[in-house]
Amino acid sequence: MTQIDPVDRIATATWLDRAASAMRAAVATTLRSGRVKDALHGVWLGHPLHPALAQFPVGCFTGAAVLDLTGARDGHADRLIRWGLLGSVPAALAGLADYAEGHEEQQRIGLVHAAANVSAIACYLGSLRLRSSGLSALGVASGLVAYGLAAGAAAIGGDLSFRWASGPNHAAEVPHAGPADWTDLGAVAEFADGEAERRMAGLIPVMVLAGPSGFVVLHDRCSHMAAPLHQGEITSTAGADCVVCPWHGSVFRLADGAVVHGPATAPQPVLDTRIQDGRLQAKVREIPGVAAS
Repeated sequence: MTQIDPVDRIATATWLDRAASAMRAAVATTLRSGRVKDALHGVWLGHPLHPALAQFPVGCFTGAAVLDLTGARDGHADRLIRWGLLGSVPAALAGLADYAEGHEEQQRIGLVHAAANVSAIACYLGSLRLRSSGLSALGVASGLVAYGLAAGAAAIGGDLSFRWASGPNHAAEVPHAGPADWTDLGAVAEFADGEAERRMAGLIPVMVLAGPSGFVVLHDRCSHMAAPLHQGEITSTAGADCVVCPWHGSVFRLADGAVVHGPATAPQPVLDTRIQDGRLQAKVREIPGVAAS
């Protein structure tokens, strides 16, 4: 009998959509495009910020659980819980920023992930109150329940990241799957200036853009969620020509694929180009020691 992953069940639970939509709208209203939103996504870091920030509160809560289980009564567990609660705030903000840019199934999982974390925080607050009131045994019990909820939330978050691909670079395969040799994309005359087109460079789809300064060829699948970039708007941002992702609004600089605005955090791979006998050719920029197809 085939077993279904519990998180997969959450991903298909359409009854969560109403709450997920309301949460997405609230986040979108609060965190508008700009430097703060880019910072929370981790554009400056080069990968999502939320998983990095989450390590601190999880570590504090783990330490508190170990002290409680070993019978320590010196107040260190209480202090760790307080530090963990403080660290949960920036981690939650970064997580919410990423949540608002996810697909429907990712947002369903994210909603349950957030609910488990909120429940854990509520139990931790209750634990601190019980401990300060002299009810240490009940405070420890509440803290251990809270840790169970936090651990469950962390497990769901891991599934969301690695099984449901919320956060990974969706263009990471390009140096491996793209053509190492010059590959024909079509006659130069086939491409109209300023109009992005999708072509295949070996096994990978690419966006081809002709302009006054020549051709630009980028991997067509957005590094954030694999959206088709050739359907995006070509615009000028900070004095540089850029393409805007049609799904979530990430902005990439055409010259080098750098992220100008998130939610994407990984740059968009740019292919090398040349014109041979009136035809446009491209190949991947290989990483030293990495063989492309």
